Amino acid sequence: MSRAIAVGEKTFILGFKGVGFEIEPAENAEAVGTVLGALSRERDIGLVLLTETMAAENAEAVANFRQMNPAAILTVIPTHKGSARASFEEMRKAVERSIGVDMLGKE
Repeated sequence: MSRAIAVGEKTFILGFKGVGFEIEPAENAEAVGTVLGALSRERDIGLVLLTETMAAENAEAVANFRQMNPAAILTVIPTHKGSARASFEEMRKAVERSIGVDMLGKE
């Protein structure tokens, strides 16, 4: 069975534990890199939720995770501060790469 894991600032991800997620607190970019590096080697992971602030601080670790574990879904979630639209930009670029057209447009 696949595992679901939330990664990021403990205060933002703790609620996911109540709905069955494992949590991996990471309070800075270095910790995120370490956690994602370890998770990328585990093949039973199905979903990783990463807080937007931590994803923005360590985009390289996110890219490495996706490359090393292509079967797992890593998605970025906003924090209580709202979204900086980083995940939208990422999705827009992925759609453009896959179909060759910027269907979502720039905002």
